[in-house]
Amino acid sequence: MSIALPDAPSFGAPVDQHPCPELLNFLATRRSASAVTLAEPAPGDDDVAALIRLAARAPDHGKLAPWRFIVLRGENKAAYAARLEALAQGRGDVRAAAKLAKLKTPPLGIAVVSAPRVHEIPEWEQVLSAGAVCTGLLYAAQALGYGANWITDWYAYDAEAKSVLGLNAGENVAGFIFIGTAKEPPMERERPDSAVLTSVWKP
Repeated sequence: MSIALPDAPSFGAPVDQHPCPELLNFLATRRSASAVTLAEPAPGDDDVAALIRLAARAPDHGKLAPWRFIVLRGENKAAYAARLEALAQGRGDVRAAAKLAKLKTPPLGIAVVSAPRVHEIPEWEQVLSAGAVCTGLLYAAQALGYGANWITDWYAYDAEAKSVLGLNAGENVAGFIFIGTAKEPPMERERPDSAVLTSVWKP
């Protein structure tokens, strides 16, 4: 399946809002696929660009776009994983090296980098926006029919690993969104009781 998106609305143009039961049904059964079950095929370059375009429509207070994307695929992704593996092995950290399976296996990864701006909009809100971008990217990939998983692991937080990825000072990995075709359907997991987590404010 390939994405056929409508043209982006022009700035200031009215944007049609309408019910979308299909989206509600999708959200009611959405489930991430295990990263180690993801294989080819993955979205091609045009679809990756479309997925990123969709993700970039996330809520963004102040219109700062305090995030960016790094695409990992093919030989470049393999080289990135090899650099991280050498880093882990150089420290004698067998466990960290083993955790790279979730990075190595999927054919496609998109790193969403949180890049807060110095601005009156609080940094916390800018970081939340990067999280919203991750969610949108994950959901868009799954809506396209692919398996996807939002991963953070040691290489999202480790200073040397962040340098390997090419992050600048003040930037952090909001998430790696790994995408591919799931070799097996994901099993439903336990979900929180939303009623228990909900209260009604009263004066």
